[in-house]
Amino acid sequence: MPQMSRSGGPNFLGAKYAPFVVGDDPNNKNFRVRDVAVPLDLLGDRFQRRNDIRKLVDRMNRFADESAGDPAMANDEYYRQGMDLVTSTEAQAAFDISKEKDEVRDAYGRNAFGQRALLARRLVEAGVPFITVYDGGWDHHSNLFDALTTRLPSWDQTVAALINDLDQRGLLENTLVIAMGEFGRTPKISTLAGQTKAGRDHWANAMSVLMAGGGTPGGTVVGATDRNGYSANERVLAPENLVSTIYTKLGIDPNKILYTPQGRPTHLVSDPTTISELM
Repeated sequence: MPQMSRSGGPNFLGAKYAPFVVGDDPNNKNFRVRDVAVPLDLLGDRFQRRNDIRKLVDRMNRFADESAGDPAMANDEYYRQGMDLVTSTEAQAAFDISKEKDEVRDAYGRNAFGQRALLARRLVEAGVPFITVYDGGWDHHSNLFDALTTRLPSWDQTVAALINDLDQRGLLENTLVIAMGEFGRTPKISTLAGQTKAGRDHWANAMSVLMAGGGTPGGTVVGATDRNGYSANERVLAPENLVSTIYTKLGIDPNKILYTPQGRPTHLVSDPTTISELM
């Protein structure tokens, strides 16, 4: 929600692992998720008859051999998942955010990010195993202070509400909450050419990640930068260590080797070392 982030596709795992994107804003009064309910003009047997006609018309040959990577087989899986979704009363109920009490919705924040986080909690309750709430627009090369003064308080409110809500419902112990971007920002304020208000630029030497739940000890700080925040200099860790930690918490062996449809072996993670303080 609300989009698939760049490089967020299923790659060689196949189309059936592509994300289901919920693009609409759950903060809108008339929020309705496309494709999780049978269209009103196709109720009753008419919907099933349409599906039967599709099968009748579709005469394409299928190649079941995985190494073929047959897109027709992937489309079959898409159709099956789609049918399961639109005929599932549980799925429709999970997306019906209007069932939440006003005080709960207020706690998360009456904005797009807040209500998407609340919808994420409802999907966790419904058994959805992996949910991404994509909240872009933090590229503050200029006007940093005005932008964050407005944005950070509501972001803090939403993330705190999500963690507290999961905890109160007994879901936090088995749910891992991660808040992160893809790199840090320069510790030094800068002004780009033509800009009148200062900001911060891209910085790969240091960044921070917030983790809660899933057996992660609360109040734990791992690693540090130098006094000016330029580079990590204490307990220096890499993205591979973070993802290995996440995989391990999910019960996936980071040492695992996957095979592409053509049989090429691919390491799940190049460094399977977990962050021991978070386990």
